[in-house]
Amino acid sequence: MGQKYDVLILGASYGSLFAAKLLLAGHNAKLVCLPAEADLINEQGIRVRIPVRGSKDTVALDSATLSGSLSAGGPADVDPGAFDLVVLAMQEPQYRANTVRELLDAVARSGPPCMSIMNMPPLPFLRRIASLAPAELAHCYTDATVWDSFNPDRFTLASPDPQAFRPPEEPLNVLQVSLPTNFKVARFASDADTQILRTLQRDIEGANFQGPDGPLEIPVKLKVHESVYVPLAKWCMLLAGNYRCVGATQMRSIRDAVHADLDESTAVYDWVAELCRELGADPADQVPFEKYAQAAEGLSKPSSAARALANGATHIERVDKVVKTIAEGRGKKLPALDRIVETVDSWLARNRAA
Repeated sequence: MGQKYDVLILGASYGSLFAAKLLLAGHNAKLVCLPAEADLINEQGIRVRIPVRGSKDTVALDSATLSGSLSAGGPADVDPGAFDLVVLAMQEPQYRANTVRELLDAVARSGPPCMSIMNMPPLPFLRRIASLAPAELAHCYTDATVWDSFNPDRFTLASPDPQAFRPPEEPLNVLQVSLPTNFKVARFASDADTQILRTLQRDIEGANFQGPDGPLEIPVKLKVHESVYVPLAKWCMLLAGNYRCVGATQMRSIRDAVHADLDESTAVYDWVAELCRELGADPADQVPFEKYAQAAEGLSKPSSAARALANGATHIERVDKVVKTIAEGRGKKLPALDRIVETVDSWLARNRAA
């Protein structure tokens, strides 16, 4: 193995998945999280359970047994300039909290390249897409000004296709992966920054886990793409599945959201895919609906957005509004998308009133 990278990850829930893959590949990670989480992780590490082809049981990646080093701390405990790469793994509304906002600004000003694995595409990344007007999308964000200091050339997005959750009966340092797909990341503007991603891709692909019967290839890889449009493929999945988990009075699983009405699911998915192609996406970089629908059969829980609304959240990530706003700017309209946005708006209004 060549150079070891030090990677700062904001968010210890979903971020633990990427951290575990880095540690398995021999790189180092620091997780930024709440004090109780940081204390637990520094004392016990993280455990990420991943289903593996060829094994009837999930494989548990325990950070204490992996070759990279792991630490955790709060937003005030970090010098972002000491890291080679920063990964954003928090939900978009969390970045407006004062200490997190200050750290985010320090990340932007100190200069390490930054990769988001959020569902909500941060505005610096959208500024790299020539056909978009990011200023017109600011109203979709909890606080769009937190992104003002970033240089778009040093910012990229990975499609957060892997699905994972914290089992409610388990400690905060345990993560369960339910869909072990890949992070598909767009290259940075510069070759030097992109080389960091390519090195991580190579090392993650080459790292095997020693199981009881020999080495096992662990899924969830990092795939680097030349096209800036590749991560937009996730928008089709979010609109056809994740946001359609949100009902007028109750939530349903992603599986039920997709399969209860396959005709409507297909129509929403294909409409969003066409919108992405109008922005510049290559059809070859998009995921066919049939492949997504098959994967959705294993997603038996409501999406994180739906769970947050059901638990009283007053802000969630609004990719639905981003897509709707982009479409309206191009003279496109989809009644099913309007209903999604209206339903989420009504939940947020009720939660804020309560």
